[in-house]
Parts: sequence; C-alpha cells; structure tokens
Amino acid sequence: MDDRSNKIKIVFTDIDNTLFSHATNRVPESAVKAIKELQRKGIKVFICSGRNYYLIRKSGILDVVHPDGLVTMNGSNAIIGGNIIYRYPIPSEVVDKMILFAKRLKFGLTLIEETEGHINMIDDRVISAHEKYGTRFPQPRHYPDHYDRTVYQMIAFIDDFEESLILPHLGDCKSARWDEFAVDIMLKDSDKAKGILSVLDYYGYEPSDAMSLGDALNDIEMLHFTGTSVAMGNGHPEAKEAADFVTADIDDDGWAKACQHFGLID
Repeated sequence: MDDRSNKIKIVFTDIDNTLFSHATNRVPESAVKAIKELQRKGIKVFICSGRNYYLIRKSGILDVVHPDGLVTMNGSNAIIGGNIIYRYPIPSEVVDKMILFAKRLKFGLTLIEETEGHINMIDDRVISAHEKYGTRFPQPRHYPDHYDRTVYQMIAFIDDFEESLILPHLGDCKSARWDEFAVDIMLKDSDKAKGILSVLDYYGYEPSDAMSLGDALNDIEMLHFTGTSVAMGNGHPEAKEAADFVTADIDDDGWAKACQHFGLID
C-alpha cells in the first residue's frame, strides 16, 4: 500500500469505463461506497468528464453518486454548488468552420453547450457510437452557417482519415478520439487538467493535493497533472503509461481498490 491519506484532499474521476461500467450499465457498488467514505473523511470528490452537465444528469449517475462538483466538457466548464466557476468556450469562427465541413462532407456533428447539446443529423456512425456508450442522441437541429450559441466542445462522427483532413484547418483545436467513428474536438489549450486547475484554485489546493482516475486518451492530461493518478485496468495503454498506478478493471472493483491502494479508504 502507498499511503497518501494525509496528502490527498480531492479526487477527480472520469465517468465512462472509469466510474460507470458500460458492461453492467451501472456504477459498481464498491465505488459508490468508496466515494461516500472519502467524503465522510473530508476528501472532496469531483466528476471530471467529456460530457456536459445535461448528459451527466441524464445518465442517472448523480442519482447514486453525489459529487462535490463537476468538471465538464473535457475541462471547458467547472461547476461547484450549482454555479459555473470556469468557462472556456470555442470561438464562434471555429464552430462555423466545423459546421461548413459537416455540411460539405455530410457527417454527424454534435455541438455541446453548457446545459444542452444538438446534432445536425443521425446516421449509422452516430447510432453505433451512442449505442456503445448507452447515451441518448442530442436534440436534432439545423445548423445555420453562423452558429449564434456558445459552444464548448464538438463531437465529429468521422473516421481517422477524415479527421486527418479536417483537423489541420482548425488551427486552434485538437482532437481526442473515443470511438472508431467519434472524436471530441476542443481548443488546443483546453483539457481536463485546465478545468481541474480552476477547481484547485477555488479551494486553494495544489496539484499535489489531488488524485485523478481515468481510462481514456482524453484523461491523459489530467493523469499527468494531478499529484497522484490512477488508470483503470481496462484503460487505454497510453492512459496506463501516464498514470502512477494501474488498478483493476472497473468491473473488478478497480475504483475502490485504487482508493485502498493509496490508503484513502479501509
């Protein structure tokens, strides 16, 4: 056991395949109990997800887990006590350029706002990606050439080749792939670590006070940033390489076992 119980004040956890299992469609009971024990000991627990608040709430996770706050949309928003303490939207000209690509190449494009999201079309790629993760489609909407709403993240339902054609034209953006035909598009200097930093500043904490748990490519910056980091046993190889510790699979009580490893729970 690596006892860091006196060092860690706050824990940030990804949702999909870290806290929420898509094999069982639930949060493992061991993780629910671990979170409650952490909070009883005064350790704050934040969800840190690529989803926005609306999608997190719709998932039902907040019915079984009651976090102290949320970092949403891959770090573009941070929410504490129902108040958004940090915002980092994508410039409208970048959103408009992405809409133009979607219209010309005819692919699904989700535009994610603070409390809702919209999609331009639903095809086999969109259906496949949502079925794998058990998520509902956003509300369909026709996108005008100029999108006059504030967007924090975009999801393009494209393959690797299409991504390689489009991304160089979005100079301020980077991508994080989470499915064969789905990729998050966000600003280059926006990631989960940046959202976490806003939370740490709010409480007066340092990165060394924080632990993060994740499994995917969009978790890598977070895993590098926090003083203690955990990759799930079912995680992507690059996420495992970035972490201090690789725990068991999500369905083998990996979340709780990570907390036990670092002496945070009994």
